[in-house]
Amino acid sequence: MEETRYLRRYSDGDRINHWALVILFFCTALSGLSMFHPSLFFLSVLFGGGPWTRILHPFIGVLVFLSFAGMYLRLARDNVWNADDRVWLAGAGALLSGRKHEMLPAGRYNAGQKILFWWMAITLAVLLVTGLVFWRPYFAGYFPIGLVRLATVVHSLTAVGLILGIIVHIYAAIWVKGTTRAMTRGLVSESWAKRHHPGWVAQMTQDKR
Repeated sequence: MEETRYLRRYSDGDRINHWALVILFFCTALSGLSMFHPSLFFLSVLFGGGPWTRILHPFIGVLVFLSFAGMYLRLARDNVWNADDRVWLAGAGALLSGRKHEMLPAGRYNAGQKILFWWMAITLAVLLVTGLVFWRPYFAGYFPIGLVRLATVVHSLTAVGLILGIIVHIYAAIWVKGTTRAMTRGLVSESWAKRHHPGWVAQMTQDKR
C-alpha cells in the first residue's frame, strides 16, 4: 500500500494566528450580537453582563483587526486576483454540483477563497473605522450625533455581512474533505493539494529546484 505523502501548507505561526483570530472573532461576534437585539441580550452573560460586554466588545474588536492584519501581511500576495480566477468563477457551478474535475486548476487559493479574504479585509476596515466613531467615552464626543448614528447603522450591517461570510467559510472548510487538516496540523495530503490547488503544488516544486 502506497504511503500517503503530506505537504506543509501552513506554518505553526500561521495556525496560531488563525486560531487566535477565530477565538477573538467569535468573542466579538457574540458580544456584538448581544447588543444588536434584545432577544440576544442573554449572550452578554458570557462576558460578565451588559456593562462589561459594552466595555470589552470594542477592545476585542481592535484585537480582531490587528490579528487579521498579521494574516493580511503574510497572505495578501497569494490572494492577488488574476485571469485564472475569472475562469474559475465561470465554472463555479461545476464545483457546487460535485464535478470538481471540471474546475480550472487553482494556485494557493482559489477565486472563492480570495473573495472571502478581500471581503474580510474590507469589512474589518469598515468595522474599525465606524466602531471608533461611536466608541464611548473615547471618540464619540468628537463627532456630530448624526455621524455617530450613521456609523452605528453601517457598523451593524457590515458586521452581519462579515458573519455571513465566515459562515460560508466554515461550511466550505467542512464540505471540502481534508481542508481542516491544513489548519489543525499544517499539512495536507499531496493528492488533496494536486486535486484542489495544483498550481500551488507546481509552484512549490519549482521553488525547490
